[in-house]
Amino acid sequence: MNTGLATSRRFVLVLGLLTSLVAFAIDISLPAIPPMVRSLETSMSLGQQVVGFFMVGMAAGQLPAGLVSDRMGRMPVLYFGIGLFTLAGIVTSITNDITVMLVARFVQGVGAASGMVLARAIVRDISSGTQAARLMSIMVMVFTAAPMIAPLLGSYLVTEWGWHTPFAATAIAGFLILYGIRSSLSETHTVATHSDIARQLWLSVTRFSTHRQSIFGVLIILVTIVGIMSLISASSALVIEIYNYPVENFGYLFALTGIAILTGSVINRRLLTRFDTLQMIGVGSAIAAIAGVQLLVMAWLGHAPFWWIWGSVCLFMCSTAFLLPNATALALDPVPEIAGVAASVIGTVQSVAGAASAVINSALYTGTILNIALAVGASGVGAGIVFLFRRSILGPGPDSAHESAH
Repeated sequence: MNTGLATSRRFVLVLGLLTSLVAFAIDISLPAIPPMVRSLETSMSLGQQVVGFFMVGMAAGQLPAGLVSDRMGRMPVLYFGIGLFTLAGIVTSITNDITVMLVARFVQGVGAASGMVLARAIVRDISSGTQAARLMSIMVMVFTAAPMIAPLLGSYLVTEWGWHTPFAATAIAGFLILYGIRSSLSETHTVATHSDIARQLWLSVTRFSTHRQSIFGVLIILVTIVGIMSLISASSALVIEIYNYPVENFGYLFALTGIAILTGSVINRRLLTRFDTLQMIGVGSAIAAIAGVQLLVMAWLGHAPFWWIWGSVCLFMCSTAFLLPNATALALDPVPEIAGVAASVIGTVQSVAGAASAVINSALYTGTILNIALAVGASGVGAGIVFLFRRSILGPGPDSAHESAH
C-alpha cells in the first residue's frame, strides 16, 4: 500500500477529476436538453434520456472495468475507458439524430465507468478506513466543481453557440483527463494472474457480498443515488419549464446544489478527524431525512414555492457529501485485494439505480413538481430508514465492530 500517494496533491486532484468527469458530462448537457428537443423535433421525455442512456452505459461498463483492472492493472483500463469517452463525446457534438445521440451517450457512459470505478479502487489501493474516507471526501470536494461550473458553462455555451457545444466540451474534457492520467498517475495495483476470468469475477463478487459492512454501505449509496439522479434528470424541466426561469439562469440555480455539496464535504472532512465513518453516515442520513420529509409534503400538496423546493433539494444534496464518501469507504474497507471488482460492484449498483430513476422520472414527467419531489423525498427518507436499521443490517461480529473500534 503506497500511502505516500495519498498526500500528493496532483495525484488526488486527478482522481477527483476522474470522479467528476461523470457529473460534468451529465450536468453540462442539462441546459442543452430543451433547445435540443426543439431542434430535433422530439419529445422532452425522450430528450431527457441523454441522462438515462449515459447512466445505463455507466452501469454496463463498470464490472468489466473493475475486473480487467484487477487482472491487468489500473492504468491500461483508464487509458482505454477515457479514450472511448472522448471519441463518443465527439460524436455527440456533431450528430443531429436523436437515436445516434442516445447511442453515443451510452458509449460515453461505458467509457466514463472506468474513471468512476478506478478512482475508488486506487483510493483503496493506497489507503483504508478513515484515511480512505477523508481522501474520498477531498475527491468529492473536487467533484463539486462539476455541478457548480458545468451547468453555468453549459448555459453559456448553449446561449452563445447552440446546443451542440456542451457535448463538444465533454470531448475536450476527455482529452484533458487523458493528459492528467499520463502526467500525474501511476500504477497502484499489484497484478495477480488468474486463469479463469469468469471464476475470478464470481469469487470476487461472492466475497464482497459476504461482508455485512459492504452491504450496508451499498444500501446507503443505492437510496442516495436515486434522489441525486432523479434531481439531475428533471432539474432543467423543473427550473425552465415549470418555474419559467430563463435558460441562462439555470446554471446559477443549479450551482447552488454544488455549493451545498461543497459545504457538506468541508464539514465531513473536518469531522472525520474526531468521528468514524459510520457516525458521519448518521449525520448525513439525518440531514437527508429532514429534506426528504419536506419534499414528500410538497408532493402531497402538489405545489410549492420555488425557494422551498430548491432549498430542500440543496439540503438533500448537502447530505450526499456525508453519505457517499463514507459509505463507499465503509463498503470497500474489508476487501483490499479485490478493490477493482468491489468498486465496480458499488458503481454498477449505483449506476443501475441512477439510470432507472432517471429513465422512470423522465417518463413520469407531467409538467408538475410531483415526480421530482416524490423521488428525491423518498430517497432522503430512505437513507434515514436504512441508517435506523443499521444494527439489523450490520449484525454482530467483526464488521459491526470495525467502525466502533476504529
